Amino acid sequence: MIEKFLLGFLLSFLLGVIIAPIFIKVVKKIKAKQTILFYVEAHKQKNGTPTLGGIIFIVSTSLIFVLLQKGANSLSLMALLVFLSYGLLGFLDDFIKIKTHKNLGLRPYQKIIGQLGIAVFVSIFVYKNAFLGGGICLFGMNETEIGFLIIPLVIFVFLATTNSSNLTDGLDGLCGGVSFVALLAVSTLCVLTASETSQNLIYLQEMQNLSLLGICAAGGVLAFLCFNSYPAKIFMGDTGSLALGGLVCSLATFCKQELMLLLICFMFVVSALSVIIQVLYFKKTKKRVFLMAPLHHHFEMKGVSESKIVALYVVATIITSGVSVFLILV
Repeated sequence: MIEKFLLGFLLSFLLGVIIAPIFIKVVKKIKAKQTILFYVEAHKQKNGTPTLGGIIFIVSTSLIFVLLQKGANSLSLMALLVFLSYGLLGFLDDFIKIKTHKNLGLRPYQKIIGQLGIAVFVSIFVYKNAFLGGGICLFGMNETEIGFLIIPLVIFVFLATTNSSNLTDGLDGLCGGVSFVALLAVSTLCVLTASETSQNLIYLQEMQNLSLLGICAAGGVLAFLCFNSYPAKIFMGDTGSLALGGLVCSLATFCKQELMLLLICFMFVVSALSVIIQVLYFKKTKKRVFLMAPLHHHFEMKGVSESKIVALYVVATIITSGVSVFLILV
């Protein structure tokens, strides 16, 4: 199986590297460019950068996974559907921004309704699925049945993860870099959880295919990062950030490790919390805790370079993801 994982990663990476330059030329030709809000002075030069880059790793991931997957695959196909669904929602948001030449796509309530609809659908699937039911692992392999409560939990986790991923997409290579590590981590959890908790061959195949999907996505994201790292030649847009958040969350949910997302997606959590703290504190005191939220913009306005901020976020994600894997193994 390791050979198939490696093959999936390499093929997805190579396909992404091949299609990315072609895709960039296409989006430039159709003038699918990002309109930047100049809250950060240094971002003015980014205005007009091609967007919709999430399509690059969505296509490479989907094609290579479908080509390589084998055996029981109901969970992985659902995860792929979620990946594509959130990508489509993000695409609608990006398309409106491109069409209107403004950094305002879907209205907040429209985006939330879309995210909520997908999350509700997945939560019902989880509750009714024979392999998943109402089970959740509590920071390790100790599974606990929570029954119907799994539905609101899954809905909350999906809304939190996808919105946090979206908020983290603010610097060149930031969301992609963090997501790359997170995908490798949750893919590892899928295999470890299955091998430790079940001797059921069908369930093992389900987990292996889930892991394969995550690893293919990691390969596609790495290819995208070759063109998205500073200075970015293309942005992933909401098409990419929502899709990645949805996929990472699906993989963790389908191996019953939702709580591990607090560690694996720790920097996503930091981004979301910084925005919440900023808004609540400002409403109460009319003062700001951070120079700008999310937190990565605070560091940027402090004079820290984009590349250093991205590196710090990625390193932090490697550490927290390593802790999550360690908790499964011990």
